[in-house]
Amino acid sequence: MTPQPRTLFDKVWDAHVMATRPDGQALLAIDRHLLHEGSFHAFGMLDHAGRQIRRPELTFAVADHYVPSRDRGGPIPDPEIANMVSTLADNAGRHGIRHFGLDDRAQGIVHVLAPEQGLTLPGLTIVCGDSHTSTHGAFGALGFGIGATEVAHVLATQALWQRRPKTLRVGIDGVLGAHVTAKDVILAIIAGVGAGGAVGHVLEYAGSAIRGLSMEGRLTICNMSIEAGARAGMIAPDDTTFGFLEGRPYAPKGALFERAVAAWRLLPSDEGARFDREVTLDAAAIAPTVTWGTSPETALPVTAAVPDPGAEADATKAGQMRAMLDYMGLTPGMPLESVAIDRVFIGSCTNSRIEDLRAAAGVLRGQKAAVPGLVVPGSGPVRRQAEAEGLDQVFRAAGLEWGEPGCSMCVGINGDLVPAGERCASTTNRNFPGRQGPNARTHLMSPAMAAAAAVTGRLTDIRRLGSR
Repeated sequence: MTPQPRTLFDKVWDAHVMATRPDGQALLAIDRHLLHEGSFHAFGMLDHAGRQIRRPELTFAVADHYVPSRDRGGPIPDPEIANMVSTLADNAGRHGIRHFGLDDRAQGIVHVLAPEQGLTLPGLTIVCGDSHTSTHGAFGALGFGIGATEVAHVLATQALWQRRPKTLRVGIDGVLGAHVTAKDVILAIIAGVGAGGAVGHVLEYAGSAIRGLSMEGRLTICNMSIEAGARAGMIAPDDTTFGFLEGRPYAPKGALFERAVAAWRLLPSDEGARFDREVTLDAAAIAPTVTWGTSPETALPVTAAVPDPGAEADATKAGQMRAMLDYMGLTPGMPLESVAIDRVFIGSCTNSRIEDLRAAAGVLRGQKAAVPGLVVPGSGPVRRQAEAEGLDQVFRAAGLEWGEPGCSMCVGINGDLVPAGERCASTTNRNFPGRQGPNARTHLMSPAMAAAAAVTGRLTDIRRLGSR
């Protein structure tokens, strides 16, 4: 009997199902469990129940969300944050968990650190108490965020009950235009399917435009899958994936690596595999993109104008648009390129890798920023590589600050905030009210676009600045 063609998701899911309940939920084996400072709730649950960690060698702790991006030399000045960082170290130490703390050369944002350390591998199941765990799907892994109770469950059992999601393939064929990046691609996808358009699904990104992306670009794409409501995002592993992984600290070595690659080559979706839904986009139609509202789905080509709620037939949606425009301080019909900004932020688990910093520095080299800004590398290795290439000097010469690795201004819980009422050109993944600070206004875009905005002091089509 000929086997039924299976998707990439099917293959990874099926390989990890340990049991299935009558209600259809499956008990999944978890290969990697990533923790950050917020995990203290889960450790408290384990302590209360008198439980131990089932597989500490498969759990990895990373200080990233609350850590300061400035003045790392001394004690953390905020006592609450200092306590969270030290509690993570204490919990990791007493349970024998590998801890990437502030004094570790590999420290960084968990979703940057794990791939570059080789902890993220094709075919694995990966969970973390953070919604952007979808990032790891760039390698053909199944990565998704979990809540505090689920974190405790995985710590205690190295398994998790989950209901099988549906599948949605997003195919993007063709060639991306000049200065169009992975960030523009994923913003265009989210604008097309909507912020809730992929709820209950795992996305698989496919097509020649996706295959043509670097691993950094693929990580950006999968990172923002959650912004379309998806449970996870995945990209089939290929030679680009294998080349990135070879030699990484936690990746297989020598003959084991070759055996792993042979197995990984079987993971891509089979010819004829069926998806619950399919969406296609033309790569050539995607332009440098920015958001105008308080949801990633409010993404438009930077050459467009702020939309008019009066032209929206759906009264509920029109009301939402008016509320967004009021919060963002924008007027219908304004050209997006006329919108002045107050500062820029380049960083986050979406866009803080070396390729991102090179793109931003390419725009800023020899220029002076018209507004203040902060550039935060995603990890210690990224920071050292950027400094070896002189990128930090480019940022500093332009008038921007150069920070230490961490989540920084993406989330506004670590001291890096956009002041109330200010408008930030940001490479982050979320723009809801208050995300970067109380009453902060966030416009999402690529690193090159954020750098262009820094130079001009307004939202700017990078293509107008020419090749830099």
